[in-house]
Amino acid sequence: MRAAFYRQQGPAKQVLELGDVEVGEPGEGEVRVRLFASGVNPSDVKTRAGLGGRRMGFDRVVPHSDGAGEIESVGRGIPHDRLGERVWIWNGQWNRAMGTAAEAIVLPSQQAVRLPDATSFAEGACLGIPATTAYHAVKLCGAGPGIRVLVTGGAGAVGFYAIQFAKARGARVIASVSNSDKARIATEAGADAAVNYRDAEYADRVRDWSGGSGVDAIVELDLAANGAGYARTLRPHGTVAVYGLSRDRVDLDARGLLRASTTLRFMFAYDLSAEDRRDAVEALNRAAGSGQLKHRIFAELPLDRIAEAHELVESGRAIGNVVLRPGFDESKDHP
Repeated sequence: MRAAFYRQQGPAKQVLELGDVEVGEPGEGEVRVRLFASGVNPSDVKTRAGLGGRRMGFDRVVPHSDGAGEIESVGRGIPHDRLGERVWIWNGQWNRAMGTAAEAIVLPSQQAVRLPDATSFAEGACLGIPATTAYHAVKLCGAGPGIRVLVTGGAGAVGFYAIQFAKARGARVIASVSNSDKARIATEAGADAAVNYRDAEYADRVRDWSGGSGVDAIVELDLAANGAGYARTLRPHGTVAVYGLSRDRVDLDARGLLRASTTLRFMFAYDLSAEDRRDAVEALNRAAGSGQLKHRIFAELPLDRIAEAHELVESGRAIGNVVLRPGFDESKDHP
């Protein structure tokens, strides 16, 4: 079976290889999925590069945790009626050497979730990390009717979904972006307003939009970059749902956060509780199955262009998701 892999960490073009890898047959409670799409996420890129102290953990790693395809074989205890089922995958490479940058993968049955008929394989490969992160962060920040939510990085892979989930809960949403094109994308996702975080009057514009008191909640892309400004954008007793950091050490106005009774809630999409995972999977499939969930796929590339895909994500130029297409079969890629 053809796969992309690396044996050491480093620059994409220097360490990523293509070759044949043995997949094997599914064991008890497992399925083997023929993959037609593999999502490339920032965490995949950072692990391959060895950033932030990340280690390989295995002698050879087939990267990527998100993917979508068809179940082609089932292990003992799995109903045979799952054969041929279209599925999306979560945590494909989490704590495992074998990820989705391959033509097939074997993994526990519950990690291969039925893909709604209205959702393509490429879109399904965006559900595992970007959409799950967005859904759970919006839930953590308490978005609901009348709640004013700031989604940082509103045109990004997670932000684009977070805007939609916050609006679906009845919240009012303002998105931070870096230019007018991204403002348009955030608005397309449903944001009520978008503001350029590079503007000198950024905080004032957020406060003005929120009636002068600051927003009720923030879905935070980068605590390290934005945390120092919460006193100017977040109201007292506000909540921040943090899903990302650009560096390990963060300078915060701890006394200011204390006096404002600010709640910081951290989340890690790879390690949700069983209850939260179940809730997210069910919610994502409802949203995707209704046909109302919008997806933004920036690029689709063949497996042999994996280094280019990693560099695209690494550069920050990808406004949306980057997807590889191992084993692509156009006849199967419906809706």
